[in-house]
Amino acid sequence: MSTGETARRPGVGSALARYARVAPASIALAVVVLATSIATGTLWSVAAVGRPATIWAAGVTTTLQAGSWWTPVTALFVPEDPLQLVATVLLSLTVLAAAERLLGTARTVLAFLVTGVLAVVLGVLLQAGAASIGELWAKATEFDVTLDPTIGIVGALITASAFAASLWRRRIRLLTFSVVLVFVLYNGDQNNVYRLIAALLGLALGVILRRGSIRRLHRSSHQETRTLVAGIVAITAFGPLLALLPPGGFGPLSFVAALFQQPAVDVAQVLSRCDTSYSSNCRAELLLVSVQGPGALLLSVLPLALLLLTAIGLRRGRRFALVLGIVVNAAMLVLPFTALGDITVVADDVSALGPALEVLLWLLAAILVPAASIALLIATRRQFQLRSPRDAFVRFGIVVVCTFGLLALAYLVAALSSLTEFVPDATVADVFASTLRRFVPAGFLSALGTPIIPTAPVVWLLYQWVGPAFWTVFVFATLRLYRASFTGRTVADEEHFRALLREGGGGTLGFMGTWPGNVYWFSADGEAAVAYRVINGIAITLSDPVCPPGRAQRTISEFVQFCDVNSWVPVFYSIHGEYLPVFEALGWPTMSVGEETLMHPQTFDLVGKPWQKVRQAHNRGIKARISTLWTRWDDLSPLIQTQITAVSEQWVSEKELPEMGFTLGGIAELKDPDVRLYLAFDPDGGLQAVTSWLPSWRDGRIVGWTIDFMRRADGSMSGIMEFVIASAAQRMRDEGVEVLSLSGAPLATKPDADLAAAGEGDGEGDGDGATAMDRVLAFLARTLEPAYGFASLFSFKSKFNPTYETLYLAYPDPLALPAIGNAITRAYLPDANAREYVALARTLVR
Repeated sequence: MSTGETARRPGVGSALARYARVAPASIALAVVVLATSIATGTLWSVAAVGRPATIWAAGVTTTLQAGSWWTPVTALFVPEDPLQLVATVLLSLTVLAAAERLLGTARTVLAFLVTGVLAVVLGVLLQAGAASIGELWAKATEFDVTLDPTIGIVGALITASAFAASLWRRRIRLLTFSVVLVFVLYNGDQNNVYRLIAALLGLALGVILRRGSIRRLHRSSHQETRTLVAGIVAITAFGPLLALLPPGGFGPLSFVAALFQQPAVDVAQVLSRCDTSYSSNCRAELLLVSVQGPGALLLSVLPLALLLLTAIGLRRGRRFALVLGIVVNAAMLVLPFTALGDITVVADDVSALGPALEVLLWLLAAILVPAASIALLIATRRQFQLRSPRDAFVRFGIVVVCTFGLLALAYLVAALSSLTEFVPDATVADVFASTLRRFVPAGFLSALGTPIIPTAPVVWLLYQWVGPAFWTVFVFATLRLYRASFTGRTVADEEHFRALLREGGGGTLGFMGTWPGNVYWFSADGEAAVAYRVINGIAITLSDPVCPPGRAQRTISEFVQFCDVNSWVPVFYSIHGEYLPVFEALGWPTMSVGEETLMHPQTFDLVGKPWQKVRQAHNRGIKARISTLWTRWDDLSPLIQTQITAVSEQWVSEKELPEMGFTLGGIAELKDPDVRLYLAFDPDGGLQAVTSWLPSWRDGRIVGWTIDFMRRADGSMSGIMEFVIASAAQRMRDEGVEVLSLSGAPLATKPDADLAAAGEGDGEGDGDGATAMDRVLAFLARTLEPAYGFASLFSFKSKFNPTYETLYLAYPDPLALPAIGNAITRAYLPDANAREYVALARTLVR
């Protein structure tokens, strides 16, 4: 960074001081719980019934029966044990501090107390009432007491979510409720139920404090949706492990923990007894023996590991992860019934019927989480479209099948060679069945017949480890499959296309041809290229052909012939006026589809009345000590990369609309090493704005930059984008750049354009078809403005006194216009569904 471009970074001391100013209540809570844990002794021991610390604890026995009315308040300031102390301090200094930054100190204290105290009071009353009618959970927890500051922290966090921007509001609520619900379902002690009540109260309190209409959650970007779905799947993966946490779990799904435990068994005694005399109890005892050892333990947690593997793939948008997640959750639907075996619920009289039915409901509730996960994956399946290349799938299949075959064969050969060393006596069929069982998690074993247990050391070693070894290979093979990408083009194709771009051609928008979704046609001599994508038989090119100026007509004609061979309708989109004579010669109609705004850095200055608005913004930025940075994505620190992503996601989340692509880049596109970023920072190092710039070359030298990605942070300086673009123009002037393009404005017309003008071509059929399409485009420009603001963006660019270049659409047949319009829409909105189009329609009629 140069001196003028270095963003000032605050020191550690000033950062801590600023943190203390923003979150005094959060720091105070951390100090208070540390002090109370020392005073009550919970710093080194667990608060239990009968110990002094329970005088501050809430519960049916203390709050109601003993009349300790103060306990719903004091329970929020005393941790139950050392582990909870650590969790409370960490959550207070992070989660509660984030809530305090949104709410302010006074409202944070109010939210903590109101949601925490009311949650404890309502929870205790609910517990007492349910226990009085014999409800199983309430009876099991009736004599437990609660000391838990995290109840108020959860309530305050959800309250604060009402004040967060839509992106973080959705993240906070969805992930917090997911975690809280999983704890309730799998661990289920009274503390977890109180947290759920506090979270629900936080929703209501947030609406009250906000003093406005209920804020709707807008749609998220595709990447954000993938991240949230992956997060939920990962949270559910840890559910059964949560049931193992003290006090052992009372939730409706807590019994699932038994599937991941290894009950103590005297293996030698069981094998000796069952080898001598195989009794009716031996099958159950041998099942317990079969799940002993580290290998069996690893197989027990296999479903959880596969769900985490699924979450990794979902985060990357992989189709294989979607299928894997559905299959694993389908297996989890079956797991409780295979693991628990025969269940008999006896109700001797009418009074016992209620508890008996409750037990059955709890058992049936075991399908709730996997069924909900399957429904979520199916509902969001359109977000997971990334498929791996065929050769990657072939490699994956070979690795998985060969690994399974070799390990199964190794165990099978060893077992058959020691056929007499099993308990009970084994047959060849038993050994084959046992071979398959080695790869199955322990919870499914009871459905696969009576196990046979080897006594030979070598066979026992294979018995333990062939399953974990196979699934380890499967996991790593899947991770490798996730990394394999299919783009419809090879790396060599892309490198060739980029090399041609560097020689010249493609125009100011040509670099967009390198974006995902485009494939390439190359001329026979390799000196010309066209970037295109095929949608429903329409081959849509992007920007000008990449070729020397003298061979444009030949390049276009050869590409048209290539499309004809493949039965595609060629459409040239966003081409510049210099190519219109080629299409006139072909007899193709053309029409305007937008305007590109161009600046010329070598003549750029901020003098005169036309530049007044930009000059004022530029001067304001200088006075505010806004600094800039010209860089690449890979050269940024992880902190700044995270800030850019957050700014972008915030912008997307505020739009209840499908995310657009094609000629509009996102986060993925600005990570290209050829793309430059121009960032603006405030004096404290906070990101104010981010822009990305696409290069255009001539003879290997960059002669122009085209702006693509533009995002400003919430609370940024007024006029920050004007400041950034003006500063960029000054920098490019000093570097000898010839053209600065503010990119194309879809559906826009330059100020002095004749709105009634038809296409420029004069081929047969041009008039009627182009005029009709122009009327449609004019209508779209008016109706889409409330949704996407194309006209507003075009008006913003006009502040820079640009010159205008019309962008055109060239097509061979007016009768194909409906199909062409649909294909272009699909190009811009590749993942939109009917529901999203309805949301778009709602936006347009508001």
